[in-house]
Amino acid sequence: MKLYDTKAQELRDFVPLDASNVTIYVCGPTVQSGPHIGHLRGALSFDILRRWFSHRFGRVTFVRNVTDIDDKVLANATADEPWWALAYRTELEFSRAYAAIGILPPTYEPRATASIPQMQELIARLIEEGHAYAAAGDVYFDVRSWPAYGELTNQSADAMEPAVDADPRGKRDPRDFALWKSAKADEPTSAVWESPWGAGRPGWHIECSAMSRRYLGPEFDIHGGGLDLRFPHHENELAQSAAAGDAFARYWVHNGLVTVGDQKMSKSLGNFLLAEDVLAERDPLVVRYALAAAHYRSNLDITASSFDEAASALERIRTFLQRTARAGAFGWFSFGNDDFAAAMDDDLGVPQALAVIHARVRDGNTALDAGDLETARTIAGEVSVMAGILGIDPLAREWQAQDASGEASALDALIQTMITQRAQARAAKDWVGADRIRDAIAAAGITLEDAADGTHWNLAGSQPGAKEN
Repeated sequence: MKLYDTKAQELRDFVPLDASNVTIYVCGPTVQSGPHIGHLRGALSFDILRRWFSHRFGRVTFVRNVTDIDDKVLANATADEPWWALAYRTELEFSRAYAAIGILPPTYEPRATASIPQMQELIARLIEEGHAYAAAGDVYFDVRSWPAYGELTNQSADAMEPAVDADPRGKRDPRDFALWKSAKADEPTSAVWESPWGAGRPGWHIECSAMSRRYLGPEFDIHGGGLDLRFPHHENELAQSAAAGDAFARYWVHNGLVTVGDQKMSKSLGNFLLAEDVLAERDPLVVRYALAAAHYRSNLDITASSFDEAASALERIRTFLQRTARAGAFGWFSFGNDDFAAAMDDDLGVPQALAVIHARVRDGNTALDAGDLETARTIAGEVSVMAGILGIDPLAREWQAQDASGEASALDALIQTMITQRAQARAAKDWVGADRIRDAIAAAGITLEDAADGTHWNLAGSQPGAKEN
């Protein structure tokens, strides 16, 4: 498998430290306000990477943090909603949005406020090694002490913009960045921790270095995040971790941004689409497909047609799988599509992988039209597995559970009526009538399961539906 390493600026063979456990750290949200679809696109990119690694290697330890203490979090807090309440409420909004489009929960999701001792320990190591200094209660990373600074973004320190600090007392160089920020009179006392350098709170960059080390060790496979985090956040993370003696990330992977009219979507520009609004208007599976359809490293200009095209593509997959089920040719699950695997192994080529899926859907429909059920069964199994790896199988339980459409409700009502009629026929010992009803239900691609607690129905690939008591 090859991945584009942002630091090396080239495709590299991906060889994990431990082939039985791939380790990934992704910068999660700063929870000062709710998510927009750019946040969803970033999280989705690494969800698909994780799913493919799980298929290829087995175990994946996936850590995605929550930055719950930060200048922006404090700035957005109010007297009625303290910063910690705002952070938690917003964190839940992110979690709901992620879950809505099928993003798997991380192996662990640490909050920055739970790793303050580890941050202070890392800062102390940097001071001891001569790469950081205390000044008037603050602690800064000494950029000039680390000659490799700028290696992630391939730029020299002299060409960089100065680091922005509200009160840069004692700062030796404009580019030095804060590791520890002294307590301010206008900030709440609940956002203050004691330290060897005085009361205060951590800087943003030290948080991720400490949390990744705590949960994945001094060296791990992949550090990921949005392209906009390369500088200064990831550049500073790399510098401080390497200066402290850690090997840190072996590969750097960054996803492209969501744009509106070729302009980066951001809260500061006011051109964002809130995830909550989009998910209220669109099928979450359609949102997932639309955000995944472009290559993860490319910028994605999202429009209404993006969602319309995604809905049409999903309907083609759904229709084929349902046709196969109705023909009695569904249920042969195997994976052996070399073209799909080659696309995914080539820097997570999801657009090419989707092309393979749709080509197989066309082949499957051709086989059904010709009455070749054996071929259709094999292709349906391939399509289900490939779509499942990408998290876009429209008949998977996770999506069936979210289907609250009028069509689904009408189907449920009809099946419940037929189940009741079958139960009445059985009670009257009208076995022929009961079997006739069951056969009619089966002809519609629906299976019945008689259990001790009643009769359950299933649409091919869906979750259990109504039951007869």
